[in-house]
Amino acid sequence: MKEKYRFLINTFKHLSYSRLLLMFVITGACSRNNPENVSKQPNIVFVFADQWRAQSTGFGGNPDVITPNIDKLADESVVFTNAIVNMPVSSPYRATLLTGQYPLTHGMFMNDANFNPEANTMGKIFKASGYNTAYIGKWHLDGNGRSAYIPESRRHGFDYWKVLECTHNYNNSLYYANNDTIPSKWPGYDAYHQTLDAVDYIKEYANTEKPFLLVLSWGPPHAPYQTAPEEYKDKYRDVNLQLRPNVPSELSQKAKEDLRGYYTHINALDDYLELILKTLEAENVDENTIFVFTSDHGDLLYSHGQIKKQQPYDESIKVPFLLKYPIELGKNKKNIEAPINSPDILPTLLGLANIDIPETIEGKDFSKIIKGEQKMDDNAALIACITPFGQWSRDKGGVEYRGVRTKRYTYARSLEGPWLLFDNKEDPYQQNNLINNSKYLKIQKKLENELQQKLKETNDDFLEGRKYIEKWGYKVDATGTIPYKN
Repeated sequence: MKEKYRFLINTFKHLSYSRLLLMFVITGACSRNNPENVSKQPNIVFVFADQWRAQSTGFGGNPDVITPNIDKLADESVVFTNAIVNMPVSSPYRATLLTGQYPLTHGMFMNDANFNPEANTMGKIFKASGYNTAYIGKWHLDGNGRSAYIPESRRHGFDYWKVLECTHNYNNSLYYANNDTIPSKWPGYDAYHQTLDAVDYIKEYANTEKPFLLVLSWGPPHAPYQTAPEEYKDKYRDVNLQLRPNVPSELSQKAKEDLRGYYTHINALDDYLELILKTLEAENVDENTIFVFTSDHGDLLYSHGQIKKQQPYDESIKVPFLLKYPIELGKNKKNIEAPINSPDILPTLLGLANIDIPETIEGKDFSKIIKGEQKMDDNAALIACITPFGQWSRDKGGVEYRGVRTKRYTYARSLEGPWLLFDNKEDPYQQNNLINNSKYLKIQKKLENELQQKLKETNDDFLEGRKYIEKWGYKVDATGTIPYKN
């Protein structure tokens, strides 16, 4: 049966999404009754996109973006309505995801730095607990060149490996397969073919004795926005897209142009997500698989007149976070409003898989909250920019900040003092800065106290960014950015 699936995938890799899905549905039904594919521990499939903000989903209330499969998944999942990225930029998030640590602990507070190969990480922990491990897609943790080969010693416990450090050329995308030092090329839009490879992996490992951990890291919907498959572009070509009210009118035309492409990428990824979910069902491992869909950070897309990420606004720090685990949680939707932060992801997965949480991990285990065994009505999620760089470097207005995002409020301070305070219930588009507003002084003081407690817990002295750059020995250019090479 596995050989049959392998033949189908190799044969139909160039078919359209809809025709391929039909083949999977037809050929997959016969494996549903295999009793050998339930492992003692759950499989884990962790899918995350690059720069997909929480506000760009149908289930989240966006009337323009087409995400029927994610919307359906949300109806069957635990949905964290306030999933917060501690440091909303690529490499810091990825290091935090793998370690469960804050950036000043693991040291990856800038893009294109070198991640410590000795760190205790997701792949290593699950592998030591008896899991097969796989990583497919974008890595962005190995600062030795964005197209350079990454040796096994720096793969952090992931055995199956189809990875490139970083590219946003989605239709001309390379990867290294396991220990092959000569790169291969995905034969088209990379997210689609990476998904097919993930499907192939699931079919290969679904019925083995060991559970598996599969991480799939897509590059889209990160810019360039206009490079998704043509079959999706027509859906948005003539649509009068709605903009968030915090997009300045003079930027509306550019915002709509970029959103059109952004949503096209998202629409494609939504379809690919269905391929993975259908494969888990066909292999009869969906009940005992923890499935997570999320993103590494958001995208401002001209909200507040800004672009990209790093900043403390919700369009930058909030991401979708859906977790489905039917055998443990059932199939009914459950919303959790208490913020979950990026360091909390790894310990939560370990808790759900009944694996001891190492002392190196700093995040919280939300598994009991997810299972309803413990209540949490609110939580102060720490947000930070250790040093501004790249698209938000100092010459572009970037500043160091620390802050907290609670269920209702966003509070941030710069090195100069209190900076931002938003009541996100009364002001969901964060257009009214309440810092030092007399009506909110008690709330501001409470949030400041919560921030100070978080900084104490994470050993963060909140120094100038250059101090941390010097401490970790990073070489930066005139803008404070680590230069990268392809």
